[in-house]
Amino acid sequence: MLSIGARSQDRSAESPLKGKTVYIPPMAYGSGRAFAAAFRAVGVDADIVPPSDGRTLELGARYISGDECYPAKVTVGDFMKVLERPDVDPSRVLLFMPTADGPCRFGQYAPHLKNILAANGYEGAEIISPTSENSYGGLGALSRTFVRTGWRALVAADILQRMLLRYRPYEVVKGSVDEAYGICLDDLCDAIENAPLNPPRQLQAIRDSLVRCRDRIRAVSIHRDPSTPLIGVVGEIFCRLNTFSNEDVVRRLEEYGGEGWLSDITEWVWYTNSETFRKLRLAGRLYSKDGLVAWIRNRVQHQDEHALLAPFREEFAGREEPDIHEVLECAQPYLPRDGALGEMVLSVGKAVYLAKKGVDGIIDISPFTCMNGIVSEAIYPRVSRDHGGIPIRNFYFDGTQSDLDRDLGVYIELARSYQNRKAAARA
Repeated sequence: MLSIGARSQDRSAESPLKGKTVYIPPMAYGSGRAFAAAFRAVGVDADIVPPSDGRTLELGARYISGDECYPAKVTVGDFMKVLERPDVDPSRVLLFMPTADGPCRFGQYAPHLKNILAANGYEGAEIISPTSENSYGGLGALSRTFVRTGWRALVAADILQRMLLRYRPYEVVKGSVDEAYGICLDDLCDAIENAPLNPPRQLQAIRDSLVRCRDRIRAVSIHRDPSTPLIGVVGEIFCRLNTFSNEDVVRRLEEYGGEGWLSDITEWVWYTNSETFRKLRLAGRLYSKDGLVAWIRNRVQHQDEHALLAPFREEFAGREEPDIHEVLECAQPYLPRDGALGEMVLSVGKAVYLAKKGVDGIIDISPFTCMNGIVSEAIYPRVSRDHGGIPIRNFYFDGTQSDLDRDLGVYIELARSYQNRKAAARA
C-alpha cells in the first residue's frame, strides 16, 4: 500500500473519509496510479487494486452470473480479491466504481457490485462513484479541489502513456523505455500527491514533473524506423486500456514490428462533456445556471490540458488528439450522435480520423459480446471502403485463450500492404 505523504496527512484532517482507503481498478496502470495520487493529495488514502491474475478471474466468475461483460468480471474479481485479504477491514474500504448513462452495461456495474457486496457479507464496504448517490460528495469541502486535481492527473498520465508508446517500439535496449516510464510515473505521482492545492502552483508542479519525464524518456537510446506500420487502437475504454484484459495487445503489436496510437481516457471525458451540452440544448436549458457551470468546467479543463500538453508539441506533432467535435463529425456519416450513444460513436469517429491522419491500420479492442464493439464492427467495412481499403480488425476478449499472435502477425502484413499503396500520407 502506498503511504500518504506528510502534506497529505495534514489534509486528511479535513476529510470525512479519514481512516478509509479507496481502491481503484486501473483502466490503464499509469492513469490508475495518478488518480490514486489525486485522492491522496486531498487527504484520502488510495491505491490501485493489486495486479489482476488467475485469482481475479476465479473470483469474478464466482460472483457474477456470466451475462456481464468481461470488464465486470475483472473489476469484481479484483475488488473481491482485496476484500478477502485478512489484513483488510471491509468497513474501511471504498471501492471506486464510476458509472454512466447510455446503452453500455457499464451503467449497471455500481448497483450490481452493491448487490454482490450485500449478498456476501461485505455490507461495510462502500462504493464511491462519480455519478451515483454519494458521488464525490463524500469528500465534503474538498470535492471541488479533488475533481480538478483528478482531471490534471488523468491528463498527465495520458501524456506519459503517449510518450511510452511513441518510444518503446524503437528502443535500442529492450526494457529501457519501460524502465524510464516507471521512474517517470513515480515522479508524476509524487508531484500530484505533494504539490500545493493552490491551482496555479499545483499545475506548475505537475507540468515541471512532466518536463522532467519528457527529458528522461528522450534520453533513452532509440532507432526510429519510418517504415514501421502505425496502427490506430480504438474500442471499449476498459478493455483497450487494461493490459490484463487485452493480453497486452499493444505490446504484442510492437513485437510484430508495429507502433500503436492508443485512444486515451480523456477522450471519454470530452465526450461526456459534449453530451452534457447536447442534453441541455435539447431541454432548452443551455443558457441557464447549469449551462454556465458546464461551460466554465469545460473551459477550465481545456486550459489545464493545454498547459500540460504545451511542452510536448514537438513530440506529438502529427499525432495530435482531435477535438471531440471533430471525432463526432467524422462519425456523422456512419453513426450520427443523435441516433447512437457511447463508445460505438467514438470508435467509428476516431477510426475515420485516424485513417485521415494516415495510419496504416486500425484495430478495435472490445469485450466479447460488447454491443458497442458489435455495432462498430458492422460499420467498419464501409469505413474501410471509404478510406482506400484500410485494414480494420476487431479483437474480442473474454479471458479465454486465443491465437492472438497468429492473428496479429497476419494483421501486420495487411497493414504493411496497405502502407505501400495508401493515398493518404502520414501526418
